Amino acid sequence: MKISLVDWCVVAAYFTVNLLIGLYYRHKASASTDEFFVSGRQVSWWLAGTSMVAATFAADTPLAVTGFVATQGIAGNWIWWSFLFSGMMTVFFFARLWRRAEVITDVELVELRYAGKAAAFLRGFRALYFGLLMNCLIVGWVNLAMEKILQTALGVTRFQAVLILFAIIALTSFYTFVSGLWGVLWTDLIQFVLKMTMVIVLAYYGVEAAGGLAGLKRKLAVLDRARQAAHGGSGSILAFIPDLHSPWMPLATFAVYVGINWWANWYPGAEPGGGGYVAQRIFSAKDEKHSLWATLWFNLAHYAMRPWPWILTALASIVLYPRLQDPEIGYIKVWVDYLPAAWRGLMLAAFAAAYMSTIATQLNWGSSYLINDFYQRFLVKNRDPRHYVLMSKVATAFLAVLGALVSLVMQSVGGAWELLLGVGAGTGAVYLLRWYWWRINAWSEVSAMAAAAVTTLVLHTRVHLAGPPPILFAKNIVLTVGITSAVWLLTTYFTAPEPDSKLIEFYRRTRPSLAGWRRVAALAPDVRPSGGGWYNLLDWALGCLMVYMALFGIGKICLGAVATGIVFLAVSALSGSLIYWDFSRRGWETLSGRD
Repeated sequence: MKISLVDWCVVAAYFTVNLLIGLYYRHKASASTDEFFVSGRQVSWWLAGTSMVAATFAADTPLAVTGFVATQGIAGNWIWWSFLFSGMMTVFFFARLWRRAEVITDVELVELRYAGKAAAFLRGFRALYFGLLMNCLIVGWVNLAMEKILQTALGVTRFQAVLILFAIIALTSFYTFVSGLWGVLWTDLIQFVLKMTMVIVLAYYGVEAAGGLAGLKRKLAVLDRARQAAHGGSGSILAFIPDLHSPWMPLATFAVYVGINWWANWYPGAEPGGGGYVAQRIFSAKDEKHSLWATLWFNLAHYAMRPWPWILTALASIVLYPRLQDPEIGYIKVWVDYLPAAWRGLMLAAFAAAYMSTIATQLNWGSSYLINDFYQRFLVKNRDPRHYVLMSKVATAFLAVLGALVSLVMQSVGGAWELLLGVGAGTGAVYLLRWYWWRINAWSEVSAMAAAAVTTLVLHTRVHLAGPPPILFAKNIVLTVGITSAVWLLTTYFTAPEPDSKLIEFYRRTRPSLAGWRRVAALAPDVRPSGGGWYNLLDWALGCLMVYMALFGIGKICLGAVATGIVFLAVSALSGSLIYWDFSRRGWETLSGRD
């Protein structure tokens, strides 16, 4: 693809804006680790929520979605759509609890919830596990996606693509370690607007290149018939929910996605019970109300607003490039071959934005674990806050280089997603229940993480189950969740509970629901727990309905079923109105447990 001087000027202007934002916030971010990692807890809901959306809108995401659609149809997106159930639980059950905890990282919560050497070990272990292993795995696959983009779009070799990446990483690392979370939040806002604009533009030109919407659907119907002839069954690549005998996506895999995936598996941005960089944005919110609305906005934008431009381009790529060995590349080829020259510079900047928003978040998030939860907690204590800010900047640069090296050994973005789901399979139940069951202890978490990692390793290296990839994935998840759940439950019952003093301290600080904490509540009768549990459950159901109806409504309209789409959107709007009515009726004081 030919990139003109004007295109390069657009890209340079984009990088300059990011750099200026970083320089603007450099003094504020250097004041303390609170300012550097959680923006002094002064962020409005709309900025915190948009930053959550931007952070999960990585350069890898359109490529992975294209791969899922090409192999499993639109319904293949349930591998991540299913996480809405846990996302909405974070909105109505956990966001306020996280904000009350007043911690800098979700790992720091460990020593608020648990006591003694086991808690200290768990905090250090999680800091390294997530700050190094998981963080570098995520940075690695994002780098891999960007390498594919640069190689296909610019016609460069992988080595040249890596060199370009190092230059982008250097710039991203600079404004991240200069400005901390403040710079990440504001650059995320600009990056999100640019990214959404350009993926919509690309979807339009992709569909037009495939013969318009009518031509695209006609050609996909031919593909459906060919697949049914080869594999049997029925159903369509365009189905939102797979047919019982779908040749695109087995119903067993779909059942694992919607029945197990969302509550049992840890995944960045969709952690059961909240966590990761979503929790980091919650910590940065002004108060509990802003933390809840930020998380609600994130789930609506993440699951309902963003997917369809990616999916439409993916469908167009299947028709335009039916024999690609790597279907993930199809998304980039639509850009290279069919996007008018006037848009190419902006599209290159948009991919850079998608890449940089995720990298900036991962670097700031990962360094917060390494410094706040390992370096400061175990290695160098009681130093001046500016020392820890300086070390945070060093950790940011270190993670950038390490993540770039990890990408060199990866092959598939979608495969990396599935591997990460496997490593975190079965741990989600512990992260949910630690807020609602006093009996969970530090060893529950340690055993769950260890069992999930070991089981995944064995299933990938020693045990070779039979079946096509979707069925194989479902089998691996079910086995891993089953083994992990058995291990942590047995560990919980065969190890001592946390001391009452620690449980009372946690209960006073976070004021969780009375359910599962009655024994502790009796020891602290002056604490009024959060109320409205059944209403929160109703709001959770309405929130899921609101987002899924918005998702399907937008999808129906995009695919030409306008009347059905309008009905779905009306149901979505009604669900949102009922949530707002319930919040207004109960009042914020009641919701916060201070009535």
